[in-house]
Amino acid sequence: MKAIRLHAFGGPEALSYEEVPDPLPGAGQALVRIEAVGVNFIDIYRRTGAYPVELPCTLGSEAAGTVAAVGRGVAGVRLGDRVAYQGTLGSYAGLAVVAAERLVRLPEGVGARQGAAAMLQGMTAHYLACTTRPLGPGDTCLVHAAAGGVGLLLCQIARMRGARVIGTVSTPAKAALAREAHADDVILYAEQDFEAEVRRLTGGAGVQVVYDSVGRTTFEKSLRCLAPRGTLVLFGQSSGPVAPFDPQLLSQRGSLSLTRPSLTHYVATRAELLARAGEVLGWVREGRLVLRVGAELPLEHAAEAHRRLEARATTGKILLIP
Repeated sequence: MKAIRLHAFGGPEALSYEEVPDPLPGAGQALVRIEAVGVNFIDIYRRTGAYPVELPCTLGSEAAGTVAAVGRGVAGVRLGDRVAYQGTLGSYAGLAVVAAERLVRLPEGVGARQGAAAMLQGMTAHYLACTTRPLGPGDTCLVHAAAGGVGLLLCQIARMRGARVIGTVSTPAKAALAREAHADDVILYAEQDFEAEVRRLTGGAGVQVVYDSVGRTTFEKSLRCLAPRGTLVLFGQSSGPVAPFDPQLLSQRGSLSLTRPSLTHYVATRAELLARAGEVLGWVREGRLVLRVGAELPLEHAAEAHRRLEARATTGKILLIP
């Protein structure tokens, strides 16, 4: 089979399209014939060594396809099942071996491309809005990168839960997408000071929660956008890691809370994985949660997908097609 391999940490040019042996499932595992692969910022972190992985490796941790074989002791999935998964390294390939307990069956009416676009970013948006800082009527949230893969889904889920949504984006075109995803107000951060705009839009009160996937360049202002006892949910660092700071600042700004969550801890058990994925995929099937696939590229063009994502030149999801 063909796969994207990483032999040394580096830029997009470090990604190599190679022929590798077909994998075989072991006990408790299934072999998935991959039809669509989700590209995510964590893939870039791993490629650069920011999140170390053992080399050489096949990148990618999200995909959807069909079960082509099962190992001993597998009861949860069967040959021919249409499935999706996230969190298992090796999805930039034609075939992947995945622990059967981490596979989710795709419901009728949801295709492989939708499954690959929904698992990581959809469940991330779900846990952010429903669990980490559950939103409800009367809440106002600020969503950075509101036209990105997680951002567009987070805006929709936040509005489902009755919250007011303020989004930040870089261009008018991205602002239009954020509004389509039901953001109530959109700030063009390249032209406007988002902190001042949040204060204006909330009458000086601030927001109950900021969902920040940007990190270094937004962190301090994000804190200043919060209402007293508000929560900054830092779930990414696309601009780089946040500099060290004195936690006493949280008290001085109004008994604020800061959390740095990871999807891994919100789908730690199979029961929680199935519940969270089931709700997300159910919303997709019903048309309540709209997925935007910004680009589909052949698997061999993985380096180009990384370049686009790093340059923030994308909206919605990028998929690779083996």
